Amino acid sequence: MDSLNIAMISDVFFGNGAKDRLVKRLQEAKISGAQLVVLPEIACNPWSPATKNICTEDAEELGGPRCSIQMDAAKEVGIGLVGSAILSKDGHRYNTCLLWNEGGELLGTYQKHHIPEEEGFWETSHYSPGTEGFPVFDFLGFKIGIQICSDMNRPQGSHLLAAAGADVIVGPRSTELATYDKWRPVWIANALTTGCYICSVNRPSPEDGVLIGGASIAIAPNGEVLVESCDAITLFKVRQSTIQQSRIDYPGYLPCRSELYARCWDGIKE
Repeated sequence: MDSLNIAMISDVFFGNGAKDRLVKRLQEAKISGAQLVVLPEIACNPWSPATKNICTEDAEELGGPRCSIQMDAAKEVGIGLVGSAILSKDGHRYNTCLLWNEGGELLGTYQKHHIPEEEGFWETSHYSPGTEGFPVFDFLGFKIGIQICSDMNRPQGSHLLAAAGADVIVGPRSTELATYDKWRPVWIANALTTGCYICSVNRPSPEDGVLIGGASIAIAPNGEVLVESCDAITLFKVRQSTIQQSRIDYPGYLPCRSELYARCWDGIKE
């Protein structure tokens, strides 16, 4: 396939009727032409990091109730889905994205690596930094990479995903409207310097006193902002031809120099 239609859904799905509301949103996206949907950060949970209070029920094992709701919804509608959950594993909790294909098959998971601890985002109190690195997933002929919120403000991860073959990097997030202008140039720079499409979708509105808000955005590998919207559903198209051309043009053709960077990082003491 030369193209892929992606929908970013700025909505959350917890409490009574969560699955029905998710199915309805996925159906709307599919009717609009979407083949893959990206939800915001832990969209099936309340924004519990608003406080330091830990709730045992916020986390689950892989295949738990929130995972099942999202898997079943993707299968019922017949659409790919980047969802998420707080997953318990080996005695730790991880903020984790999960990618299902249109048949509800789990293609893989990605853990959030960079965890804030500040007013309204007391995240280290709720989950640990990820340990599983930067996988890339095959979806309808495209290579999909995932980063969660703060991860996108550490461009090393974006470059690792690009070096591993990613065509598209999706970024579920939960951020305040007041900080949006700090994120926007980073996304554009990440797109230009990786030769990947970059997109990010936010939780839609304030929760528990945290002033969450800000647009969904998608940027082409040439740095062009394709869409920027606070609508509940924001659709954009990625094209293989655009990816290929951006990697011929400057700065896309520059070598990665991965061995040099690895050697230099290894020599730096944390």
